[in-house]
Amino acid sequence: MSTTPRETIERLLALTAGGPTPEMADVYAVDAVFELPFLPPGAEHPEGGREAFRAHLVEGARVQRFDSVDDVRIHETADPEVVIAEYRINGTVLATGKRFDLLIINVSQVRDGLIVSTRSYSNPLAGAIAFDQVEALLGGLVG
Repeated sequence: MSTTPRETIERLLALTAGGPTPEMADVYAVDAVFELPFLPPGAEHPEGGREAFRAHLVEGARVQRFDSVDDVRIHETADPEVVIAEYRINGTVLATGKRFDLLIINVSQVRDGLIVSTRSYSNPLAGAIAFDQVEALLGGLVG
């Protein structure tokens, strides 16, 4: 039985709820493309590919823990490979114990049960507040 694009995204969200974990990368194709159009100024753009994402997840687990994913809405589109997922990640910054919730919208293309590309949109200010990086964000915006 093949996995539908929706089921692939549901699996990713289930893994995300207890993440970040290296297993989240297993839902992506070896050469997956990652786009983050709302990255703050000066932030590094993600390297493509499953193993680069896995390394990113390992690093992420050192600084944050996700406690849950909620407010999930999954939208199937006219393109059977494209799924849009809206959700909120609730978590904790490990160094400070500060709680956060990040609203995210992902537009993902799924082929043969694996995500081949994803564009992820979230509010950079919410991330900056959670990780005490507001001054750095504002400095990057002002130049």
